[in-house]
Amino acid sequence: MRRRLIFSALGLAGLSALNALLPTPANAKELALGKPAPALVLHTLDGKTIATTDLIGQIVIVTFWASYCDPCREELPLLSSYAEQHAKNGLKVLGFCLDSPINIDEVTAIASKLSFPVGLLPNQYAGDYGRIWRMPVSFVIDRAGRLVDNGWNDENPVWTKERLRRVMDPLLARKE
Repeated sequence: MRRRLIFSALGLAGLSALNALLPTPANAKELALGKPAPALVLHTLDGKTIATTDLIGQIVIVTFWASYCDPCREELPLLSSYAEQHAKNGLKVLGFCLDSPINIDEVTAIASKLSFPVGLLPNQYAGDYGRIWRMPVSFVIDRAGRLVDNGWNDENPVWTKERLRRVMDPLLARKE
């Protein structure tokens, strides 16, 4: 509940300002743009398994969120709509939720309104992406499996229409 109050009080603008002040996780500094993206596996709420390494040839947004994060809940419908519009162009979004299994009903209710698969992250560590300590945060993997957008380095990692156009539209236009 305390986290929900903090996220609610901050809003998107306040969260962006706070994120800019926070340090980057140590192992996340090793994430290099243009290099192979670290592998992640999403275990979806409906029992499927999706590995980022199996999605070569598609553009993948890996997004981390939580139900208690108001900026996340504002971002998710926008990201869902964008993913649905661009699925035919090879866009895949994988949603990693940081909620506890205790909140599965709330997570399932949110996920049921999204066009992309969602699963619970078993803990706050996402392999070589580091400890997920700010939300929302996303990473983008190109068709060749390279990291092309590192959410840790972005001063304002929240997806907006403008940021989606700036980051995603050029990637989707390329067929490589």
